[in-house]
Amino acid sequence: QVQLVESGGGLVQAGGSLRLSCAASGGTFRSYAMGWFRQAPGKEREFVAVITWNGGRTYYADSMKGRFTISRDNAKNTVYLQMNSLKPEDTAVYFCAAHKSGYPSDYESRSPVGYYYWGQGTQVTVSS
Repeated sequence: QVQLVESGGGLVQAGGSLRLSCAASGGTFRSYAMGWFRQAPGKEREFVAVITWNGGRTYYADSMKGRFTISRDNAKNTVYLQMNSLKPEDTAVYFCAAHKSGYPSDYESRSPVGYYYWGQGTQVTVSS
């Protein structure tokens, strides 16, 4: 059983930056690919980015490419999401999740179905 705890959310102006962290405990962190999803009020949970177990591959949603960067530190059991050039439409609760595979394909990564463990989420609000 893996427990995931996100942090780093908050209120930021449009154009600003935030760095989210997700700390894992209770399992073998390095076994899992780690993803970030987000969910805005009234909308479905949306894929943001994923990183494979060793950091060798990353995939991003098109609207985040070039603005968001996912990374991980297996020694610290932590995955990060650096978010730059934030827009009001980035406002959402951001969740980290551990995928059942350490090396999912791009296609497999984008569905919430493949993720075994989820954090409780952290709120990101971007003001215009």
